[in-house]
Amino acid sequence: MAGCKNITVPTMVLLWVSMCLGGVHGANFDVRHYGTRADGRSDDSGAMMNAWKDACASDAGPVTTFTIPPGNYLVGSLNFQGPCKASSMNVQLQGTLVAPSDLNKVKSQGAWVIFQNIDWLTVSGGGTLDGQGAVAWSKNGCQRGGMCGSFPSNLEFSSITNGFIEDITSLNSKLFHIELINCKNVTLQQLTINAPGNSLNTDGIHIGRSTGINITGIDIKTGDDCISFGDGSQQVYVSGVTCGPGHGISVGSLGKFQGEQPVTGLTVKNCTLTNTMNGVRVKTWPASISSLASNLHFEDIKMMNVGTPILIDQQYCPYGRCQLKACSEHAILPPSIHSHTEKFEFLFQVPSRVKLSDIFFTRIQGTSSTPVTVKLACSAEVPCQNVQVSDINLRYDGNDGNSTSLCSNIKPRTSGLLFPTLCTGEVPAP
Repeated sequence: MAGCKNITVPTMVLLWVSMCLGGVHGANFDVRHYGTRADGRSDDSGAMMNAWKDACASDAGPVTTFTIPPGNYLVGSLNFQGPCKASSMNVQLQGTLVAPSDLNKVKSQGAWVIFQNIDWLTVSGGGTLDGQGAVAWSKNGCQRGGMCGSFPSNLEFSSITNGFIEDITSLNSKLFHIELINCKNVTLQQLTINAPGNSLNTDGIHIGRSTGINITGIDIKTGDDCISFGDGSQQVYVSGVTCGPGHGISVGSLGKFQGEQPVTGLTVKNCTLTNTMNGVRVKTWPASISSLASNLHFEDIKMMNVGTPILIDQQYCPYGRCQLKACSEHAILPPSIHSHTEKFEFLFQVPSRVKLSDIFFTRIQGTSSTPVTVKLACSAEVPCQNVQVSDINLRYDGNDGNSTSLCSNIKPRTSGLLFPTLCTGEVPAP
């Protein structure tokens, strides 16, 4: 396996299947043999971590299997840490992991279940991670103060190289459902992500600083973005995703933090969005740091009763907090500005510094819950470059199907059928 590090994702999957069907296994570590009770009441965290430590240390064969059989396992924070001795770790999640509903018994940051620093990892088996997030949603401070990151995500993959995640369910996460951070060559397919539409900040899948990610055949119902691409998302392919309820499929938000890496090479196609707040969008903060997002493709997407199906928003300002954040973290203010009020007024006029270029919206059709079906609001400081809109048919679900578009700081290129007729935004002189 050591000589296979540059294998492509499809070849990697075939190799795993061949190994599994051919019986090329090492030891199988079953958590029941370590004293788990699987009754949904007893804390199985310690027994499960002991099983993992032995599995990760095993060199009995090229593929080590870690099995969580059917049952309800009440567990606190789990960190399945690598690197492991076997060439590949095969996690069979067949049961249901249940998070504590008591917020005092979970970490306030990070993720509830983490897989970290593992090369060649599979996670499958038809099991569920139940985050029991209802109590957390009622205490989430997003709307009150913009402080959203105070609860754990359900599942995080950190520094995973060559991963295959299939046939598991994430249910009612306290925060994000699934995060991929610093990962390379990872496939997620045939997953179910489920939380009600009023579950605050429960992004379905969030990707950050990862490359070579393949997402296909995912059903996502949640209270925030179905899929969000953070900084450093590169060469990501998304297809066959159903989204709704939720906030849509989003690039960003970008430009909030120093040191953000470029976002490039994203393709989203053959997806269906139903009753979502937005469709496909790119969002960046005003008064932001300088950053870059380019080579973004949104193709063959069906919208059903979606608010603003196509959206570029470079004035993204949730909960009215962007001025304060910019003042404290990024802005360089003239010496003449002293009072906080003056600072906020000044900052509100500072445009986004995130450069957006080479963005393609192609063959997008369906209905909108708002009259403005296409909104391209770009930055006055770094106007969008080479945005192409082709063959769109987006009708307002009211007013006889009439719909409109809005543009600013952009001159989009158009071709094919266009409904609504696309606006032409003004681009300031350099």
